Amino acid sequence: MAVHAAGTGEAAVLLYTTEMTKLLLVEDDPDIVKSLSAYLTAEGYEVMTAAGERAAREALRRSTPALLLVDLALADGSGFGVCRAANERKLPVIFLTANDTEMSVVRGLDLGAEDYITKPFRPRELLSRIRTVLRRTGGGSPVIAAGPVAIDTESGTVTKDGEELAVSALEYRLLLQLFSNRGRLLTREQILQDIWDAAGDYVNDNTLTVYIKRLREKIEDDPARPQIIKTVRGMGYRVD
Repeated sequence: MAVHAAGTGEAAVLLYTTEMTKLLLVEDDPDIVKSLSAYLTAEGYEVMTAAGERAAREALRRSTPALLLVDLALADGSGFGVCRAANERKLPVIFLTANDTEMSVVRGLDLGAEDYITKPFRPRELLSRIRTVLRRTGGGSPVIAAGPVAIDTESGTVTKDGEELAVSALEYRLLLQLFSNRGRLLTREQILQDIWDAAGDYVNDNTLTVYIKRLREKIEDDPARPQIIKTVRGMGYRVD
C-alpha cells in the first residue's frame, strides 16, 4: 500500500480510495492514523496523508470523496471548519471525537454531519457506520473485481464467474489487499505487515507462500500459470 504525504505537522489527512469510493479521514492522532491506515487498507482503501484543516480543504479541491471522517481537534483550524467545507460540496461527514459533550455533538449535527463516533471506538463499528452512511447517501461501491473474480466487501464474499468461493478470513483479507492495489507491486514485507496489523494473526514468510498458493488454487483457471495473482520474482506480488 502506497502512502503519500502532503504537508507537515502532527495532524494527518488520509484519503482512502477504491476504484469507485473515496473516504477522506482527517485525524490528528498518529496512533489512530497508523491503526486505521492498516485496518481500512485491509478493507479495500488506499491512503494519502496531509495535515490540518488547510490540507483537508486542499484535498477537497483536488478530489471528491464519497465521505469524510473528521476529528474535531486538528493541528490547524478545526473539524467544524472541515465540515463546513464538505457541506459546500454536499459531501457527508462522520465526526470522530474524544469530546462527547452534548454541545459538541449537537453543534456537529447542526453543521450537517451525518453521524458521530466517540473515541475510543472499535474499528468494526466505524466500518459499519461508514457503510451505513454510504448506503444512505448513495456513495461508494462495495464490489472490487479483477477478471472473473469479485470481492463484495459489504457481504464479505468472494465469487468467480458468479459462483461463491469458500475462503478463510485470512485468505479474504489477503485477496482484498491484493485486489485493492491492482496494478501495483506489493512486496512480501508490505503484505505481511498489513495482514499482521489488520487481522491480528501471526503470519510469517512461509505461511504467506502457502496462502498465496491456496488462493491461486481457488481463483486461477491454471494455478501453475497464474493470470490474476502474479509473482514479481524476488520482490512480491501484483494483480493486473
